[in-house]
Amino acid sequence: MFTYLGKSHIFLTTFFAWFLAQTIKVLIGVVREKRFNFRWFVGTGGMPSSHAATVSALATAVGLELGFSSPFFAMAFFFAFIIMFDAQGVRRQSGQQAEVLNKIIEDIYLQKGVKQERLMELLGHTPVQVFIGAALGVTVALICYR
Repeated sequence: MFTYLGKSHIFLTTFFAWFLAQTIKVLIGVVREKRFNFRWFVGTGGMPSSHAATVSALATAVGLELGFSSPFFAMAFFFAFIIMFDAQGVRRQSGQQAEVLNKIIEDIYLQKGVKQERLMELLGHTPVQVFIGAALGVTVALICYR
């Protein structure tokens, strides 16, 4: 199985888009905060969206390799659309709810109430982060298929 994946142009293109997006995210974090945090490489959220980069590279690579009229491209395209919609919609809303709940928990704790662990707040992406991630994914696929 792993031998096949190493020879799959679609797989390698998709993996490279994800890896590049995550690397850019880490570089932005290092420049902003003047420190390295491994969580930036494996975590969710941030610029650019690695979700969008990955699925847009996948859909583009499938289209370039198998044809844009193939049923496989149609599946990859709608898969990408759903993932990007979720990354900037549902997951972003969940992150905003976590932020509000953390403030409530903090207020309760400061008044000697119940101690509770903080919730993860950076779950989703802004529309700009998704757009940039998608553009990155398409660009990577186009370069890999030249």
